[in-house]
Amino acid sequence: MNRPDLIEHRRPDGELVGWLRPEGEGFVPVDLLGRELGDSVDWLTGEEQLEARGLAYLADPYVLLLGDGTELRVRITEVSADRIVVKKDDFGAIDVPLMRFELGWPMPPELTPLGDRELPAW
Repeated sequence: MNRPDLIEHRRPDGELVGWLRPEGEGFVPVDLLGRELGDSVDWLTGEEQLEARGLAYLADPYVLLLGDGTELRVRITEVSADRIVVKKDDFGAIDVPLMRFELGWPMPPELTPLGDRELPAW
Protein backbone atom coordinates (compact mmCIF):
# COMPACT_ATOMS: atom_id res chain seq x y z
CA MET A 1 0.00 0.00 0.00
CA ASN A 2 1.33 3.39 -0.90
CA ARG A 3 -1.19 5.87 0.50
CA PRO A 4 0.73 8.67 2.17
CA ASP A 5 -2.57 10.44 2.91
CA LEU A 6 -3.55 7.73 5.42
CA ILE A 7 -1.98 7.18 8.84
CA GLU A 8 -2.44 3.66 10.23
CA HIS A 9 -4.17 3.14 13.55
CA ARG A 10 -3.62 -0.18 15.29
CA ARG A 11 -5.08 -1.66 18.44
CA PRO A 12 -2.71 -2.33 21.35
CA ASP A 13 -2.35 -5.94 20.07
CA GLY A 14 -1.04 -4.62 16.74
CA GLU A 15 -4.15 -5.32 14.65
CA LEU A 16 -4.88 -2.65 12.04
CA VAL A 17 -8.35 -1.17 12.58
CA GLY A 18 -8.24 1.72 10.14
CA TRP A 19 -6.59 4.97 9.28
CA LEU A 20 -6.67 8.64 10.11
CA ARG A 21 -6.65 10.95 7.10
CA PRO A 22 -5.38 14.48 7.77
CA GLU A 23 -7.94 17.14 6.87
CA GLY A 24 -7.51 20.76 7.81
CA GLU A 25 -6.62 20.97 11.48
CA GLY A 26 -7.97 17.50 12.26
CA PHE A 27 -8.26 13.92 11.05
CA VAL A 28 -11.00 11.88 9.39
CA PRO A 29 -11.22 8.28 10.66
CA VAL A 30 -11.42 5.73 7.84
CA ASP A 31 -12.37 2.07 8.39
CA LEU A 32 -10.71 -0.88 6.65
CA LEU A 33 -13.24 -0.78 3.81
CA GLY A 34 -12.33 2.83 3.10
CA ARG A 35 -15.48 4.35 4.56
CA GLU A 36 -15.13 7.65 6.38
CA LEU A 37 -16.64 7.42 9.86
CA GLY A 38 -17.52 11.08 10.15
CA ASP A 39 -16.19 14.58 9.92
CA SER A 40 -12.72 15.82 10.76
CA VAL A 41 -12.02 15.46 14.48
CA ASP A 42 -9.00 15.68 16.76
CA TRP A 43 -6.52 12.78 16.77
CA LEU A 44 -7.73 11.16 20.00
CA THR A 45 -11.41 11.29 18.98
CA GLY A 46 -10.51 9.73 15.62
CA GLU A 47 -8.68 6.88 17.35
CA GLU A 48 -11.62 6.35 19.71
CA GLN A 49 -14.06 6.20 16.77
CA LEU A 50 -11.93 3.58 15.00
CA GLU A 51 -11.62 1.47 18.13
CA ALA A 52 -15.35 1.73 18.85
CA ARG A 53 -16.08 0.60 15.28
CA GLY A 54 -13.76 -2.38 15.75
CA LEU A 55 -13.53 -5.16 13.16
CA ALA A 56 -16.79 -7.08 13.67
CA TYR A 57 -18.35 -5.54 10.55
CA LEU A 58 -15.89 -7.57 8.46
CA ALA A 59 -17.65 -10.77 9.56
CA ASP A 60 -21.11 -9.51 8.57
CA PRO A 61 -22.81 -10.64 5.36
CA TYR A 62 -22.82 -8.24 2.41
CA VAL A 63 -24.62 -8.04 -0.92
CA LEU A 64 -22.72 -7.77 -4.18
CA LEU A 65 -24.66 -6.37 -7.12
CA LEU A 66 -23.49 -8.21 -10.23
CA GLY A 67 -23.38 -6.73 -13.71
CA ASP A 68 -26.61 -8.49 -14.73
CA GLY A 69 -28.52 -7.00 -11.79
CA THR A 70 -28.38 -10.14 -9.65
CA GLU A 71 -27.81 -9.59 -5.94
CA LEU A 72 -25.46 -12.14 -4.43
CA ARG A 73 -24.97 -12.69 -0.71
CA VAL A 74 -21.22 -12.59 0.00
CA ARG A 75 -18.67 -12.60 2.80
CA ILE A 76 -15.48 -10.59 2.96
CA THR A 77 -12.41 -12.84 2.84
CA GLU A 78 -9.64 -10.29 2.43
CA VAL A 79 -9.28 -6.55 2.78
CA SER A 80 -6.39 -4.16 2.27
CA ALA A 81 -6.02 -0.60 1.10
CA ASP A 82 -5.52 -2.04 -2.40
CA ARG A 83 -8.48 -4.39 -2.75
CA ILE A 84 -11.44 -6.11 -1.15
CA VAL A 85 -12.01 -9.79 -1.87
CA VAL A 86 -15.41 -11.38 -1.29
CA LYS A 87 -16.81 -14.84 -1.89
CA LYS A 88 -20.31 -16.11 -2.36
CA ASP A 89 -21.70 -16.97 1.06
CA ASP A 90 -21.77 -20.76 1.01
CA PHE A 91 -22.86 -21.06 4.65
CA GLY A 92 -19.86 -23.29 5.37
CA ALA A 93 -20.64 -25.91 2.73
CA ILE A 94 -17.55 -27.68 1.43
CA ASP A 95 -19.16 -29.28 -1.62
CA VAL A 96 -20.03 -26.13 -3.60
CA PRO A 97 -17.89 -24.27 -6.11
CA LEU A 98 -15.99 -21.28 -4.80
CA MET A 99 -17.21 -18.01 -6.32
CA ARG A 100 -14.69 -15.28 -5.55
CA PHE A 101 -14.73 -11.61 -6.60
CA GLU A 102 -11.91 -9.07 -6.36
CA LEU A 103 -13.12 -5.51 -5.90
CA GLY A 104 -11.39 -2.18 -5.69
CA TRP A 105 -10.74 -0.14 -2.59
CA PRO A 106 -12.44 1.79 -1.10
CA MET A 107 -15.60 -0.29 -0.93
CA PRO A 108 -17.43 0.17 -4.24
CA PRO A 109 -21.16 1.02 -4.34
CA GLU A 110 -21.88 -2.49 -5.71
CA LEU A 111 -21.01 -3.91 -2.28
CA THR A 112 -23.43 -3.09 0.53
CA PRO A 113 -24.18 -4.54 3.98
CA LEU A 114 -26.95 -7.15 3.88
CA GLY A 115 -28.84 -5.51 6.71
CA ASP A 116 -32.43 -6.76 6.95
CA ARG A 117 -32.69 -7.85 3.32
CA GLU A 118 -33.41 -11.46 2.61
CA LEU A 119 -31.75 -13.14 -0.33
CA PRO A 120 -31.97 -16.73 -1.56
CA ALA A 121 -29.39 -18.91 0.18
CA TRP A 122 -28.02 -20.30 -3.07
